[in-house]
Amino acid sequence: MARQKEILDTKSRFKYWQMRTIIATMVGYALFYFVRKNFSFAIPGLTAEYGISKTSFGVIMTVVGLIYGLSRFLNGLIADRMNARWHMAIGLALCALANFAFGFGVDLSALITGRTEGPEFVNTLVLIFGIFLVLNNLFQGSGFPPCARLLTHWIPPQELATKMSVWNTSHSIGASIVAILCGYIMGHLGHDFSNNPEIVGNIAVNLGVDFSNLEQMKGVAASAAHYGAWRWCFWIPAMIALAGAIGLFISLRDTPRSVGLPELAHTETKSIKAENDTAEYKLLLKKKVFGNPLIWILGIANFFVYVVRFSVLDWGPTFLKEARGLSLANAGWTVAVFEIFGIIGMLVAGWATDKFFQGKAHRTCVFCMVGTAIFMTIFWLLPVSASLYTLIIVLAMAGFFIYGPQALIGIAAANQATKKAAATANGLTGMFGYASVFVSGLGVGAMVDWINASSPGKGWDYVFLIMIGIAIIGALVFMIMWNARRDGYDEETEETNG
Repeated sequence: MARQKEILDTKSRFKYWQMRTIIATMVGYALFYFVRKNFSFAIPGLTAEYGISKTSFGVIMTVVGLIYGLSRFLNGLIADRMNARWHMAIGLALCALANFAFGFGVDLSALITGRTEGPEFVNTLVLIFGIFLVLNNLFQGSGFPPCARLLTHWIPPQELATKMSVWNTSHSIGASIVAILCGYIMGHLGHDFSNNPEIVGNIAVNLGVDFSNLEQMKGVAASAAHYGAWRWCFWIPAMIALAGAIGLFISLRDTPRSVGLPELAHTETKSIKAENDTAEYKLLLKKKVFGNPLIWILGIANFFVYVVRFSVLDWGPTFLKEARGLSLANAGWTVAVFEIFGIIGMLVAGWATDKFFQGKAHRTCVFCMVGTAIFMTIFWLLPVSASLYTLIIVLAMAGFFIYGPQALIGIAAANQATKKAAATANGLTGMFGYASVFVSGLGVGAMVDWINASSPGKGWDYVFLIMIGIAIIGALVFMIMWNARRDGYDEETEETNG
């Protein structure tokens, strides 16, 4: 009886710590998005006030995306051997500090150049934003890798698709809340200079608006009515993230062993028996990650998934304002609904993977990418006169499908690499994902500027055509690994026992 009571007590404690870990990391990772995706909503304000081009923003997005991808890879190597509690909490705190600095970018540029306008001032401002964004994205890399380590230590492989899909809603929750928050900030805060002809005139010039076009001048007046609101898009999320970093340190623990609980059954790997043996660990990484063709295929697929996802997230507010005439507040809600439907899509994809595909996440991804291509095509074909609700529903369905693969790639990589190399595997696939900024950042920004210069308003049409093609290519890449096994644990156990 005593033994049975001990077993029940252990199970109860494990469930408590498992749930606590899932909830704490979900909240923590959502807050990483508070201090990353807020920049997209500052772009229209910065463009209006300082005339920074989309090409410049595209260059910044490309550089910082590459930095983030590299950071995720390096942090993946660190996370597999570092206490996740410290790793994640310190990283979020540093991101918050970088965002506080963003809000003072204009002041720093004025201090350095001795000017408050002109090419020298603007170029210095772009450089300052680039530096702070690089630092922010270096720190952002400490978000997902510690979570990949924690979750694979607390959730068994046969439950990982369902439970990690629930966990993966964290970034959509974070991105949707910050979209609503920043949309509200840009539409309600700042100084009202709409009656100042000099500022209104400067904004019109910066946006390339014809003064005789009354409809476009309404948008100019709206920008002037909330002058400087973009600063609060950095400061308010930063304050929330800093509080969250403290909460992570209080709530998190590392592995089950750190709270006196046994490790998960049937997830033994060779490196557990030689925890401190560097040679054994390198062999594990070589076999399970760098020498594993499935991880590389997942990485390539991740590239195409992230091109579509980031194009909507990074440029969505600007596209909806310029091409569809939405206010920034409505654009914020539209992007938020995209994220909310993404949450539903992740949950459905995780459930379908365990229910119908025996945990083989890569099979679910094929259907998701086909669905993404279909709804992106419908969105592209919608007339300019389409209602706001129609825009929201169609874009939301694209979000429903694209977020399935975004979540499942991490799950598939973690299962293939086993829990001892899950963070490294996710770091590698993440690096491919963030290499996508060559297309979604610089590519989109430069294309829209270039095409609009000769055919005003047509640049966004070509962007959507490319996104549709990329979604189709992504589906074909996932097809390559259709017959792959679910995970690498059986093989590892056989070698250990052999």
